[in-house]
This record gives sequence, structure tokens and C-alpha cells, in this order.
Amino acid sequence: MANDLDALEDWAGVLLSKLEPAARNKLTRSLAQKLRRSHQQRVKQQRNPDGSTYAVRKPRKWRGKEGRIKRQVQMFQKLTRASYLKAKGDGQSITVGFAGRVERIARVHQYGLRDSPEANTPQVRYKQRQLLGFTASDLEIIRDGLLVHLTP
Repeated sequence: MANDLDALEDWAGVLLSKLEPAARNKLTRSLAQKLRRSHQQRVKQQRNPDGSTYAVRKPRKWRGKEGRIKRQVQMFQKLTRASYLKAKGDGQSITVGFAGRVERIARVHQYGLRDSPEANTPQVRYKQRQLLGFTASDLEIIRDGLLVHLTP
């Protein structure tokens, strides 16, 4: 995947250097938004960048009223909102990542680190669930966006 990204960068670098700064900014912003949408859809589908599904949640005993049924909520349901998953494009780079307090949660799951799930509880090792990463379709989005923008 890194080789594909390097090849894409080599191919597009020459073409992008010839663009005006305003056009380059517009292009990177639009590509960043498309990549964010792609990441949002993948996280909603509970898939890693390689196409495998996320590791399942640890079963939890729900405390509540007797007879009450709590429905299981998908992991990272709110993390896909645009207020948490930020996309930024300037003339030099494209950035898609998490911002604010959820950045810590995303980092713990991205790398499979240890963290305490709630205040005053022991730390737990979380399984690795890659929230961010390039897929083959993401590289196609970048390539197609560049071609559409650069061709008259």
C-alpha cells in the first residue's frame, strides 16, 4: 500500500506543482472531503482498511431494570460524525483524522493500546480496530479526483 501511495505521489507531484495555489487548495479540500466520506462509510460498516471486520466487542453485563432489554449499539457510531472526523486540505497536504476528546479513543482502538473504559476502573487492552487507513478504493478516489480536476 505504501508503494502505491508513493507512486501516486510521484505521478501527481509534478502535475500539482504546476497548479495555482488557489486551485491546489480547492482540489485538496475536495479530496479530503471525499476521503472523509469513504472513511465514514467504512467505519459504519465496521471494516478495517484491508476489508476484514472489526474484532467483536467483549460481552458486557448490562445493569438496569429487571426485564429491560438494552440493545447493543454499533461501535464508533458517533465517531463518524463530521464534528469528530475532520478533513482538512491545504495546498501542501490532505489530512483526515479525529479531533477533540474522541482522538484518544480512536488512538487506543487504532493501535490496540491499554486504557480504562470508565473512571476508576482497571485498564484493559483493547483489540486493534483500524479506524483510519488507506484502501484501494481511497487511492482510486484520489487518482480520479486528480484526473477530473486536471483534465479540461
